[in-house]
Amino acid sequence: MTENLTVENVLQAKEQVEKLEIKGYSRDEIYIFSHSKQRGDHISDALHTEEVGIEEQGFIDSIKNMFVSRGDELRSKMEAAGLSAHEAANAEAVLDTGKLIIIAKK
Repeated sequence: MTENLTVENVLQAKEQVEKLEIKGYSRDEIYIFSHSKQRGDHISDALHTEEVGIEEQGFIDSIKNMFVSRGDELRSKMEAAGLSAHEAANAEAVLDTGKLIIIAKK
């Protein structure tokens, strides 16, 4: 089961993470994406949510992401977190507007 949410800021992200926990998701099953890598890392650290890494993506895709654009990296990571290629492309376009994407995956 995968849930995909869009929020405007970190306060809304915190509220949604808490709602997802009530639904039974652990923080290890919740991923927060931002177009800015630094912003995304800070939010994930502050809210104690998971980051997509080698376990979710696989070794080859993780290495490949070191050499592609941020948009390609985000789409790849969102697919690894449970979105289809089409959903990931749409979500990446939303990130371009400065919003945050939250993906919860069981």
